[in-house]
Amino acid sequence: MLEVIILAIALSMDAFAVSIGLGIKNQKSLRSLAVTAGLYFGIFQALMPFIGYIGGVGLKDIIGGYDYWIAFVLLLLIGGKMIYEAFGENVEDEISIISHKILLTLAIATSIDAMAAGFSLHLFNLNVYLSLLIIGLTTFIISIIGVYIGSKGGAKYESKAEILGGVILIIIGFKILLQNLF
Repeated sequence: MLEVIILAIALSMDAFAVSIGLGIKNQKSLRSLAVTAGLYFGIFQALMPFIGYIGGVGLKDIIGGYDYWIAFVLLLLIGGKMIYEAFGENVEDEISIISHKILLTLAIATSIDAMAAGFSLHLFNLNVYLSLLIIGLTTFIISIIGVYIGSKGGAKYESKAEILGGVILIIIGFKILLQNLF
């Protein structure tokens, strides 16, 4: 259970960073923006790992004894990508109006990595639906917090959140690898 909570926190760091940016951009109707962003990010952060999980289960017979290596590489790549992106420009800097279309686009963009991470869900000894619920709720809550932090001038936390999320995913990848090698 703890592994899934840690995975959920790590996966939600992209959404957290973007939510901070949204909070910086929109000082009006914060409650509405926070809940709406939380819903978009939470739903997609739960949906995309489910898609990845289905793909992983479908390929389990083919990749049988190597699934932990694939999970390790995917988590390493996702974590590395998050760390790399922490030093780049923020996509929300280019947004002038926060609409449902923008939030949908951001939700999809921040959850693509979660689809790859979902591949590793079958390696945890937990109910996958409970895992997805934990991931979605964690992202929902963290996104709401991100909007409020952003509204209070929290730009300094954006890149740190992405770096933390990336490092956690890399550690989870190594943990999966080591558990299956030894």
